[in-house]
Amino acid sequence: MNNVSSLNQLLRSQTGIWRGLHSEQQNWRTIASGFTELDALLPGGGWPLGGVLEVLSPCLGIGELSLLLPAMAGMTQAKRWIAWIAPPQQVYAPALAQAGIDLAYVLVVDCRQAEDIPWSLEKLLRSGRCGMTLAWPRRLSDHQIRRLQLAAEAGSALTVLFPKQRSGSGYTALRLEVRPAETGLALHILKARGSLQRASLTLPL
Repeated sequence: MNNVSSLNQLLRSQTGIWRGLHSEQQNWRTIASGFTELDALLPGGGWPLGGVLEVLSPCLGIGELSLLLPAMAGMTQAKRWIAWIAPPQQVYAPALAQAGIDLAYVLVVDCRQAEDIPWSLEKLLRSGRCGMTLAWPRRLSDHQIRRLQLAAEAGSALTVLFPKQRSGSGYTALRLEVRPAETGLALHILKARGSLQRASLTLPL
């Protein structure tokens, strides 16, 4: 067996190896974001199920949660839970209901200690009951993000992190930067699993 054949066999047997631009990215499970322009730029056409999404923003409350509302609605309609881990502000139930989210499948976890956040995330992701988890940690280590990535894969779920400090971890499936714009929300795709191309767009939220 030559070196090329050996390498191809290894890549097929190891699903955790990132391959850059590769045709198998179409096999990754995704859920539509609800924004046609954004889905066109995301590998697989939506948010990655079984992955970590990191959302970077200069401050809270600029519309970053609006990016996720359509996907949350789809998750709860499929009877999968949405878990909010240590949200910085009270979750406003009427706004979620207005967005089509079934409140019967919304869970809010109040973590008193910072170290409880990754532990709670991992347990919920591995349960298989949660379709999406959202958390606001100060910062997570590469090791912690790697564990969350594996847990998300095991539960076929999306975990969304709004860190106060950018991690720079290579284990995130998707990293976005959002900023307010005159016409809505400016969004920059800094990293996407399966793509080497960065992209930017403005969504009229």
